[in-house]
Amino acid sequence: MLFADHLVVVRGGGDLATGAIHRLRQAGFPILVLELEQPLAIRRTVSVASAVLEERALIEDIDAMRVDDIEEAVAVARSGCVPVLVSPTLPQLPWEPSVVVDARIAKRNIDTSINDAPFVVGLGPGFTAGVDCHAVVETMRGHYLGRVIWEGEATPNTGEPGMIGGRSSERVVRAPTFGVLSWKVNIGDLVATGDVLGDINGVPIRSRIGGVVRGLLAPGYEVEWNWKLADIDPRCDTSACFEISDKALSIGGGVVEAVLTWLNSR
Repeated sequence: MLFADHLVVVRGGGDLATGAIHRLRQAGFPILVLELEQPLAIRRTVSVASAVLEERALIEDIDAMRVDDIEEAVAVARSGCVPVLVSPTLPQLPWEPSVVVDARIAKRNIDTSINDAPFVVGLGPGFTAGVDCHAVVETMRGHYLGRVIWEGEATPNTGEPGMIGGRSSERVVRAPTFGVLSWKVNIGDLVATGDVLGDINGVPIRSRIGGVVRGLLAPGYEVEWNWKLADIDPRCDTSACFEISDKALSIGGGVVEAVLTWLNSR
């Protein structure tokens, strides 16, 4: 069985998607990533989505580059690099994908169908295995993280971020107003409670806890009130800002398990 014969299209290039992309690429699968023109990834230092704005992103062993058309995307995928194509919808490709992974973590199914590819995987809540995809991978932290679900749904969205370093919702920084986003800090900086991280049209954005800045939405965006803008990690481990997380790799392992199980069943 030659994994290089099976193109995997991953919809979304955020940090959790990148865990799956890393695992799949290490196993030998060619990958094509689909993203938005303005990616919403917060943990940009560990998200292949960064290639959309920066043209290229090197994340651990993943070399990702922005491409501008489907022919180039297929050629780059065959080369071993990970192409990132701006495409909010699933395009018609000259190389028919064997697998489609919806890794947008939208907490709902936007437009994914079980007929999008011979094998379709959904990450997290919003998908039902056997209905709109063939398998679902659990994304909630805890005993079931990374498990493959072949019938039914993942744990429902609680609306609360996972607990890290004893903190949950406090570590998430949200927009206090609407307007153009600007930052005074960088990913990897240490901050204290109440520190000004940046502003939106002059309105300050403050950290609710002390820790390391683990993620920042790209500056210059027009944001809406209450959008998720940043992530503060109270564990203060700066190196973790530049490494794919344990959660992302666990989810990625579940995706690889699902794909290999399907291939073996053939």
